[in-house]
Amino acid sequence: MAEPAPMPEPTARPEPTPMPMCPMAEMCRGMMRRPLSNVTLMIPGIVLIALGILIVLEPRILAWLIAVAFILIGVMSFMMARFVRRMGARFGDTDR
Repeated sequence: MAEPAPMPEPTARPEPTPMPMCPMAEMCRGMMRRPLSNVTLMIPGIVLIALGILIVLEPRILAWLIAVAFILIGVMSFMMARFVRRMGARFGDTDR
């Protein structure tokens, strides 16, 4: 019977090079170093509670809030359309 062939010696693998840091990961690391204060985190809750009390006391405020929200959403839609159009022009998308 023939002897089995010897196993080849494993070759040395090159050391892996670390990937460059993702910009989002760098931003998150900075946020973890400087966490927001407790007061800053409580402001949205305080504003929402005050808004709720105002709506209970004066229900007509709700109509104004909805109108302002619709106006802001419309303005943001126009801004987004302009942004998309500029990106298309920047990257040569001339189909539209």
